[in-house]
Amino acid sequence: MTGPLAGLTVVEIAGIGPAPFAGMVLADLGATVVRVDRIGASSLPLPIPPRHDLLGRGKRSIGVDLKQPRGAALVRTLAARADVLIEGFRPGVAERLGIGPADCHAVNPKLVYGRMTGWGQDGPLAPTAGHDLTYLARTGILHAIGPADAPIPPINLLGDYGGGGMLLAAGVLAALWHAERTGTGQVVDAAIVDGAALLATQVFGMLHSGAWQDRRGANLLDGGAPFYGVYETADGKFLAVGPLERRFYAQFAERLGLDPHTTPAQLDIASWPRLRALIGARVATRTRDEWVAVFEGSDACVAPVLTLAEAPTDPHNQARGAFVDVDGVTQPAPAPRFSGTPAPTPTLPPPIPGEHTREILAEYEIEDADTLVADAVVG
Repeated sequence: MTGPLAGLTVVEIAGIGPAPFAGMVLADLGATVVRVDRIGASSLPLPIPPRHDLLGRGKRSIGVDLKQPRGAALVRTLAARADVLIEGFRPGVAERLGIGPADCHAVNPKLVYGRMTGWGQDGPLAPTAGHDLTYLARTGILHAIGPADAPIPPINLLGDYGGGGMLLAAGVLAALWHAERTGTGQVVDAAIVDGAALLATQVFGMLHSGAWQDRRGANLLDGGAPFYGVYETADGKFLAVGPLERRFYAQFAERLGLDPHTTPAQLDIASWPRLRALIGARVATRTRDEWVAVFEGSDACVAPVLTLAEAPTDPHNQARGAFVDVDGVTQPAPAPRFSGTPAPTPTLPPPIPGEHTREILAEYEIEDADTLVADAVVG
């Protein structure tokens, strides 16, 4: 194995969204991740075929019936030889199954036990269900996203993955540093509502300073400023415009062809509606790719709004190797980059649930493997 986390062993209790994302990040960085799958129908509204469930890349899968005592015992056996265990149950579920922090620390005091929830392990909403959108709603972030007339549901990248899975991965790595120095593990309580709020730290600072208005479409970074937004081109596609700094805006205005004698000043807020109309009218005169050619090589901070299908073919993304093809499935490559311990490039598709059950049983020298497969493990 390669990557900065080579030699690190992680047990991931299968779930959806942020916890699997955290496991993928750790696997991308070289950790050995064993995913404990509960074999059965997916709970997702739109089930994803296993080979397209990219959050499973770099992992091996063992099928376990966690409701069987021997299944829970097997998880504790895995935890005894692991550095990290991560789970995304509602509070109290892992304890009822016999694989909670106390159960696992009894067999491995140094274990880092990562818990991923929406509302956290305590608080009045802790036992209730939720999703990315509802967590963002409680933080004030959803209120700030969208046009002036109503908030819009963003893709679940902000809560589930940015404020959730990424913060869980960061918390796990911090706890590992502590465990390495002290020999004592601990519980990492990662909640999407906490992490999403954390991502908005600078916005809260701007709000208190008066530099941010507590309404949509009225601020520098929320589409209120005409020089930080998206405009439709002549071919029905879109151009992202973001020259915030004066020197970048000067290049943008010149290449766009704005008349400096009749165009409102960049920071004349009262004239922003007029400036927006002027920019929109100019952008609408050419196609997206024609504008890309106009702004090529400049610091005007302009980019084409690419579709998900187009992004892997972008010249810069190709030069960076930002996307990789694994078993015919194009996907984002591991990140970030490391000079001395490069992360491994994925080569195998995500596992089918239970695909490596017998292999892992043999590896851990678990007795009566055939009986256990029939009793508590499927695979």
